[in-house]
Amino acid sequence: MDFDFSGDQEQLRDAVRKWVDKGYSFDRRRSITAAGGFDRAAYKELAELGLTGLYVNDADGGMGMGPTEGMVMMEELGRGIVLEPLPQALIAGGVLGGYAPAELKDTWLPRLTSGDALIVLAHQERALRYKLAACATAAMHSADGWTVSGTKNVVPVADYADAFIVPAMADGKLALFLVERTASGVSASGYLTQDGGRAGDLTLEAASAQLITLDGQTALEHAVDIGIAATCAEAVGVMDKTLLITTDYMNTRKQFGVVIATFQALRHRVADMKMQLELGRSMSFYASLKLNAPAPERRAALARAKVQLGQSMRFVGQQAVQLHGGIAVTDEYIASHYFKKLTQLEMTFGDTLHHLGEVSNRMQDTAGVFA
Repeated sequence: MDFDFSGDQEQLRDAVRKWVDKGYSFDRRRSITAAGGFDRAAYKELAELGLTGLYVNDADGGMGMGPTEGMVMMEELGRGIVLEPLPQALIAGGVLGGYAPAELKDTWLPRLTSGDALIVLAHQERALRYKLAACATAAMHSADGWTVSGTKNVVPVADYADAFIVPAMADGKLALFLVERTASGVSASGYLTQDGGRAGDLTLEAASAQLITLDGQTALEHAVDIGIAATCAEAVGVMDKTLLITTDYMNTRKQFGVVIATFQALRHRVADMKMQLELGRSMSFYASLKLNAPAPERRAALARAKVQLGQSMRFVGQQAVQLHGGIAVTDEYIASHYFKKLTQLEMTFGDTLHHLGEVSNRMQDTAGVFA
Protein backbone atom coordinates (compact mmCIF):
# COMPACT_ATOMS: atom_id res chain seq x y z
CA MET A 1 0.00 0.00 0.00
CA ASP A 2 1.31 3.44 -0.96
CA PHE A 3 1.30 5.85 1.97
CA ASP A 4 2.98 8.69 0.07
CA PHE A 5 0.95 11.87 -0.20
CA SER A 6 -0.03 13.27 -3.59
CA GLY A 7 1.26 16.56 -4.92
CA ASP A 8 -2.02 18.29 -4.11
CA GLN A 9 -1.94 16.98 -0.56
CA GLU A 10 1.62 18.18 -0.06
CA GLN A 11 0.65 21.61 -1.41
CA LEU A 12 -2.22 21.71 1.07
CA ARG A 13 0.13 20.79 3.90
CA ASP A 14 2.60 23.45 2.83
CA ALA A 15 -0.09 26.15 2.62
CA VAL A 16 -1.49 25.38 6.08
CA ARG A 17 1.98 25.11 7.64
CA LYS A 18 3.00 28.48 6.19
CA TRP A 19 -0.13 30.11 7.58
CA VAL A 20 0.48 28.59 11.01
CA ASP A 21 4.15 29.61 11.04
CA LYS A 22 3.61 33.16 9.76
CA GLY A 23 0.04 34.01 10.73
CA TYR A 24 -0.59 32.22 14.02
CA SER A 25 2.27 32.98 16.37
CA PHE A 26 2.22 32.01 20.03
CA ASP A 27 1.71 35.68 20.92
CA ARG A 28 -1.33 35.89 18.63
CA ARG A 29 -2.74 32.75 20.19
CA ARG A 30 -2.28 34.18 23.69
CA SER A 31 -4.04 37.38 22.67
CA ILE A 32 -6.95 35.35 21.26
CA THR A 33 -7.27 33.47 24.55
CA ALA A 34 -7.17 36.74 26.46
CA ALA A 35 -9.94 38.12 24.22
CA GLY A 36 -12.23 35.15 24.82
CA GLY A 37 -10.78 32.11 23.02
CA PHE A 38 -12.01 32.67 19.48
CA ASP A 39 -11.03 35.07 16.72
CA ARG A 40 -13.41 35.52 13.79
CA ALA A 41 -10.61 37.13 11.76
CA ALA A 42 -8.39 34.05 12.14
CA TYR A 43 -11.29 31.80 11.19
CA LYS A 44 -11.90 33.93 8.11
CA GLU A 45 -8.23 33.61 7.13
CA LEU A 46 -8.57 29.83 7.26
CA ALA A 47 -11.71 30.08 5.14
CA GLU A 48 -9.79 32.11 2.55
CA LEU A 49 -7.38 29.18 2.27
CA GLY A 50 -10.42 27.02 1.45
CA LEU A 51 -10.15 24.97 4.63
CA THR A 52 -13.71 25.52 5.89
CA GLY A 53 -15.02 24.06 2.62
CA LEU A 54 -12.64 21.11 2.48
CA TYR A 55 -15.46 18.53 2.65
CA VAL A 56 -17.92 20.59 0.56
CA ASN A 57 -18.42 19.58 -3.07
CA ASP A 58 -17.15 21.74 -5.92
CA ALA A 59 -20.74 22.41 -7.01
CA ASP A 60 -21.41 24.06 -3.65
CA GLY A 61 -18.26 26.19 -3.77
CA GLY A 62 -16.04 23.90 -1.71
CA MET A 63 -12.78 22.07 -2.40
CA GLY A 64 -14.38 18.65 -2.74
CA MET A 65 -11.58 16.89 -0.89
CA GLY A 66 -11.71 13.91 1.44
CA PRO A 67 -10.51 12.42 4.74
CA THR A 68 -6.83 12.25 3.80
CA GLU A 69 -6.76 15.98 3.02
CA GLY A 70 -8.64 16.61 6.27
CA MET A 71 -5.98 14.66 8.15
CA VAL A 72 -3.18 16.63 6.49
CA MET A 73 -4.85 19.93 7.38
CA MET A 74 -5.57 19.00 11.00
CA GLU A 75 -2.02 17.79 11.63
CA GLU A 76 -0.65 21.19 10.66
CA LEU A 77 -3.26 23.07 12.68
CA GLY A 78 -2.36 20.83 15.62
CA ARG A 79 1.29 21.80 15.34
CA GLY A 80 0.23 25.40 15.88
CA ILE A 81 -2.41 24.49 18.54
CA VAL A 82 -4.88 26.62 16.57
CA LEU A 83 -7.93 27.52 18.66
CA GLU A 84 -10.41 28.10 15.85
CA PRO A 85 -12.74 25.05 15.53
CA LEU A 86 -11.90 23.70 12.07
CA PRO A 87 -13.11 20.17 12.96
CA GLN A 88 -16.57 21.69 13.27
CA ALA A 89 -16.38 22.97 9.69
CA LEU A 90 -15.50 19.44 8.53
CA ILE A 91 -18.42 18.02 10.51
CA ALA A 92 -20.86 20.61 9.17
CA GLY A 93 -19.69 20.06 5.60
CA GLY A 94 -20.03 16.30 5.93
CA VAL A 95 -23.43 16.34 7.62
CA LEU A 96 -25.09 19.01 5.48
CA GLY A 97 -23.57 17.69 2.28
CA GLY A 98 -24.49 14.09 3.03
CA TYR A 99 -27.85 14.29 4.77
CA ALA A 100 -29.53 17.71 4.40
CA PRO A 101 -32.25 18.48 1.84
CA ALA A 102 -31.27 20.54 -1.21
CA GLU A 103 -32.80 23.77 0.10
CA LEU A 104 -30.75 23.61 3.29
CA LYS A 105 -27.58 22.82 1.36
CA ASP A 106 -28.11 25.74 -1.00
CA THR A 107 -28.62 28.11 1.91
CA TRP A 108 -25.79 27.09 4.22
CA LEU A 109 -22.98 25.33 2.33
CA PRO A 110 -21.83 28.45 0.42
CA ARG A 111 -21.81 30.42 3.67
CA LEU A 112 -19.91 27.65 5.44
CA THR A 113 -17.33 27.51 2.65
CA SER A 114 -16.77 31.27 2.58
CA GLY A 115 -16.39 31.45 6.36
CA ASP A 116 -19.39 33.76 6.67
CA ALA A 117 -21.22 31.13 8.74
CA LEU A 118 -19.75 29.13 11.60
CA ILE A 119 -21.82 25.97 12.10
CA VAL A 120 -21.06 23.69 15.07
CA LEU A 121 -22.31 20.36 16.37
CA ALA A 122 -24.23 20.69 19.65
CA HIS A 123 -24.79 17.11 20.81
CA GLN A 124 -23.47 16.73 24.35
CA GLU A 125 -25.83 16.80 27.32
CA ARG A 126 -25.04 16.83 31.01
CA ALA A 127 -24.89 13.40 32.67
CA LEU A 128 -25.19 11.51 29.37
CA ARG A 129 -21.42 11.41 28.88
CA TYR A 130 -20.57 10.26 25.36
CA LYS A 131 -23.68 8.17 24.62
CA LEU A 132 -24.95 9.15 21.18
CA ALA A 133 -28.21 7.23 21.38
CA ALA A 134 -29.28 9.00 24.59
CA CYS A 135 -30.91 12.40 24.17
CA ALA A 136 -33.19 14.46 26.42
CA THR A 137 -33.71 17.27 23.90
CA ALA A 138 -37.14 17.03 22.24
CA ALA A 139 -38.47 18.23 18.88
CA MET A 140 -42.09 19.07 18.11
CA HIS A 141 -43.70 19.37 14.69
CA SER A 142 -46.62 21.64 13.84
CA ALA A 143 -48.11 23.39 10.85
CA ASP A 144 -45.53 26.15 11.34
CA GLY A 145 -42.60 23.75 11.22
CA TRP A 146 -40.25 22.23 13.81
CA THR A 147 -39.31 23.53 17.25
CA VAL A 148 -36.64 22.12 19.55
CA SER A 149 -36.38 22.32 23.36
CA GLY A 150 -33.47 21.23 25.54
CA THR A 151 -29.98 22.08 26.74
CA LYS A 152 -26.66 21.17 25.13
CA ASN A 153 -23.38 21.48 27.01
CA VAL A 154 -19.76 22.14 26.07
CA VAL A 155 -20.74 23.36 22.61
CA PRO A 156 -17.70 24.72 20.69
CA VAL A 157 -17.77 28.55 20.49
CA ALA A 158 -21.48 28.43 21.36
CA ASP A 159 -21.92 32.17 21.73
CA TYR A 160 -20.07 32.94 18.47
CA ALA A 161 -21.56 30.25 16.21
CA ASP A 162 -24.09 31.25 13.58
CA ALA A 163 -25.96 27.94 13.59
CA PHE A 164 -26.02 24.62 15.42
CA ILE A 165 -26.49 21.03 14.31
CA VAL A 166 -28.72 19.68 17.08
CA PRO A 167 -29.82 16.08 17.73
CA ALA A 168 -33.32 15.82 19.26
CA MET A 169 -35.96 13.16 19.79
CA ALA A 170 -38.83 13.41 17.30
CA ASP A 171 -41.69 10.94 17.82
CA GLY A 172 -39.42 8.58 19.71
CA LYS A 173 -36.65 8.63 17.12
CA LEU A 174 -33.42 10.63 17.03
CA ALA A 175 -33.43 13.32 14.34
CA LEU A 176 -30.97 16.05 13.37
CA PHE A 177 -31.89 19.73 13.09
CA LEU A 178 -30.23 22.99 12.15
CA VAL A 179 -30.95 25.83 14.56
CA GLU A 180 -29.86 29.41 13.93
CA ARG A 181 -28.41 31.31 16.87
CA THR A 182 -30.64 34.30 16.08
CA ALA A 183 -33.82 32.20 16.22
CA SER A 184 -36.33 32.91 18.98
CA GLY A 185 -35.89 30.72 22.04
CA VAL A 186 -32.12 30.32 21.58
CA SER A 187 -29.65 31.46 24.21
CA ALA A 188 -25.96 30.60 24.51
CA SER A 189 -23.41 31.25 27.22
CA GLY A 190 -19.66 31.12 26.77
CA TYR A 191 -16.55 30.25 28.77
CA LEU A 192 -12.88 29.50 28.25
CA THR A 193 -11.80 25.89 27.96
CA GLN A 194 -8.69 24.33 29.44
CA ASP A 195 -6.67 24.74 26.25
CA GLY A 196 -7.47 28.45 25.94
CA GLY A 197 -10.27 28.00 23.42
CA ARG A 198 -13.98 28.66 23.85
CA ALA A 199 -17.10 26.61 24.46
CA GLY A 200 -20.49 27.25 25.98
CA ASP A 201 -23.91 25.94 26.90
CA LEU A 202 -26.83 26.16 24.51
CA THR A 203 -30.40 26.48 25.78
CA LEU A 204 -33.32 25.94 23.40
CA GLU A 205 -36.86 26.84 24.41
CA ALA A 206 -39.23 25.94 21.59
CA ALA A 207 -36.59 27.27 19.21
CA SER A 208 -37.39 27.30 15.51
CA ALA A 209 -35.47 24.56 13.69
CA GLN A 210 -34.98 23.17 10.21
CA LEU A 211 -34.95 19.41 9.74
CA ILE A 212 -31.71 17.95 8.39
CA THR A 213 -32.71 14.29 8.57
CA LEU A 214 -35.03 12.01 10.50
CA ASP A 215 -32.31 9.34 10.47
CA GLY A 216 -30.47 11.22 13.16
CA GLN A 217 -28.63 8.26 14.67
CA THR A 218 -26.84 7.47 11.41
CA ALA A 219 -26.02 11.11 10.71
CA LEU A 220 -24.87 11.83 14.27
CA GLU A 221 -22.58 8.80 14.38
CA HIS A 222 -21.06 9.90 11.08
CA ALA A 223 -20.62 13.45 12.38
CA VAL A 224 -18.86 12.26 15.53
CA ASP A 225 -16.62 9.94 13.53
CA ILE A 226 -15.57 12.87 11.34
CA GLY A 227 -14.77 14.71 14.57
CA ILE A 228 -12.79 11.76 15.96
CA ALA A 229 -10.70 11.47 12.80
CA ALA A 230 -9.99 15.22 12.89
CA THR A 231 -9.11 15.03 16.58
CA CYS A 232 -6.72 12.13 15.98
CA ALA A 233 -4.94 14.02 13.21
CA GLU A 234 -4.78 17.20 15.27
CA ALA A 235 -3.32 15.22 18.18
CA VAL A 236 -0.56 13.88 15.93
CA GLY A 237 0.41 17.44 15.05
CA VAL A 238 0.34 18.51 18.70
CA MET A 239 2.46 15.53 19.78
CA ASP A 240 4.91 16.09 16.93
CA LYS A 241 5.53 19.68 18.02
CA THR A 242 5.58 18.70 21.71
CA LEU A 243 8.38 16.23 21.00
CA LEU A 244 10.29 18.85 19.01
CA ILE A 245 9.99 21.42 21.82
CA THR A 246 11.16 18.82 24.33
CA THR A 247 14.21 17.73 22.34
CA ASP A 248 15.18 21.35 21.67
CA TYR A 249 15.01 22.02 25.40
CA MET A 250 17.10 18.94 26.20
CA ASN A 251 19.75 20.02 23.71
CA THR A 252 20.18 23.38 25.47
CA ARG A 253 19.50 22.63 29.16
CA LYS A 254 22.70 21.76 31.01
CA GLN A 255 23.23 19.81 34.21
CA PHE A 256 26.60 18.88 35.70
CA GLY A 257 28.14 20.92 32.89
CA VAL A 258 26.67 18.92 29.99
CA VAL A 259 23.40 19.08 28.07
CA ILE A 260 20.81 16.69 29.45
CA ALA A 261 20.23 15.23 25.99
CA THR A 262 23.41 13.19 26.56
CA PHE A 263 21.94 11.32 29.55
CA GLN A 264 21.09 7.79 28.47
CA ALA A 265 18.03 7.41 30.70
CA LEU A 266 16.49 10.59 29.29
CA ARG A 267 17.28 9.54 25.73
CA HIS A 268 15.36 6.31 26.35
CA ARG A 269 12.34 8.30 27.49
CA VAL A 270 12.47 10.44 24.34
CA ALA A 271 12.65 7.26 22.28
CA ASP A 272 9.50 6.03 24.04
CA MET A 273 7.79 9.34 23.26
CA LYS A 274 8.73 8.95 19.59
CA MET A 275 7.36 5.41 19.58
CA GLN A 276 4.02 6.57 21.01
CA LEU A 277 3.87 9.40 18.47
CA GLU A 278 4.37 6.98 15.58
CA LEU A 279 1.80 4.56 16.97
CA GLY A 280 -0.62 7.46 17.13
CA ARG A 281 0.28 8.59 13.62
CA SER A 282 -0.36 5.13 12.15
CA MET A 283 -3.77 4.93 13.87
CA SER A 284 -4.64 8.41 12.65
CA PHE A 285 -3.93 7.18 9.11
CA TYR A 286 -6.13 4.17 9.84
CA ALA A 287 -8.97 6.38 11.10
CA SER A 288 -8.88 8.61 8.03
CA LEU A 289 -8.73 5.69 5.62
CA LYS A 290 -11.77 4.09 7.29
CA LEU A 291 -13.87 7.27 7.44
CA ASN A 292 -15.77 6.39 4.25
CA ALA A 293 -16.15 2.70 5.11
CA PRO A 294 -19.56 1.13 5.91
CA ALA A 295 -20.89 2.35 9.27
CA PRO A 296 -20.14 -0.75 11.44
CA GLU A 297 -16.58 -1.01 10.11
CA ARG A 298 -16.08 2.76 10.41
CA ARG A 299 -17.38 2.97 13.98
CA ALA A 300 -15.14 0.13 15.15
CA ALA A 301 -12.08 1.62 13.43
CA LEU A 302 -12.58 5.10 14.83
CA ALA A 303 -12.98 3.74 18.36
CA ARG A 304 -9.75 1.76 18.02
CA ALA A 305 -7.93 4.83 16.75
CA LYS A 306 -9.16 7.01 19.61
CA VAL A 307 -7.99 4.45 22.18
CA GLN A 308 -4.44 4.48 20.81
CA LEU A 309 -4.38 8.25 20.35
CA GLY A 310 -5.63 8.72 23.90
CA GLN A 311 -2.85 6.55 25.27
CA SER A 312 -0.24 8.26 23.10
CA MET A 313 -1.40 11.77 24.01
CA ARG A 314 -1.29 11.04 27.71
CA PHE A 315 2.17 9.49 27.52
CA VAL A 316 3.75 12.16 25.31
CA GLY A 317 2.25 15.03 27.30
CA GLN A 318 3.26 13.66 30.67
CA GLN A 319 6.77 12.75 29.57
CA ALA A 320 7.26 16.23 28.11
CA VAL A 321 6.38 17.75 31.47
CA GLN A 322 8.72 15.37 33.31
CA LEU A 323 11.65 16.03 30.96
CA HIS A 324 11.21 19.80 31.18
CA GLY A 325 10.72 19.98 34.90
CA GLY A 326 8.72 22.73 36.61
CA ILE A 327 8.94 25.16 33.68
CA ALA A 328 6.63 22.91 31.65
CA VAL A 329 3.58 23.82 33.74
CA THR A 330 4.08 27.59 33.71
CA ASP A 331 1.71 29.63 31.56
CA GLU A 332 4.58 31.67 30.10
CA TYR A 333 6.25 28.64 28.53
CA ILE A 334 4.81 27.17 25.34
CA ALA A 335 5.12 23.51 26.38
CA SER A 336 2.40 23.92 29.01
CA HIS A 337 -0.09 24.93 26.31
CA TYR A 338 0.70 21.83 24.25
CA PHE A 339 0.23 19.70 27.37
CA LYS A 340 -3.15 21.31 28.04
CA LYS A 341 -4.19 20.75 24.43
CA LEU A 342 -3.29 17.07 24.58
CA THR A 343 -5.18 16.68 27.84
CA GLN A 344 -8.30 18.22 26.32
CA LEU A 345 -8.07 16.31 23.03
CA GLU A 346 -7.91 13.03 24.95
CA MET A 347 -11.45 13.75 26.21
CA THR A 348 -12.84 15.19 22.98
CA PHE A 349 -15.51 13.04 21.25
CA GLY A 350 -15.10 10.39 23.93
CA ASP A 351 -12.20 9.69 26.27
CA THR A 352 -9.95 6.64 26.16
CA LEU A 353 -11.98 4.55 28.61
CA HIS A 354 -15.20 5.24 26.71
CA HIS A 355 -13.70 4.12 23.42
CA LEU A 356 -12.07 1.11 25.03
CA GLY A 357 -15.61 0.08 25.96
CA GLU A 358 -16.72 0.75 22.38
CA VAL A 359 -13.96 -1.48 21.05
CA SER A 360 -14.92 -4.21 23.51
CA ASN A 361 -18.61 -4.01 22.60
CA ARG A 362 -17.80 -4.37 18.90
CA MET A 363 -15.52 -7.37 19.24
CA GLN A 364 -16.79 -10.41 17.37
CA ASP A 365 -16.79 -14.02 18.51
CA THR A 366 -13.78 -14.60 16.26
CA ALA A 367 -11.68 -11.88 17.95
CA GLY A 368 -8.53 -12.92 19.78
CA VAL A 369 -5.40 -14.97 19.26
CA PHE A 370 -7.28 -18.28 19.27
CA ALA A 371 -9.67 -17.35 16.44
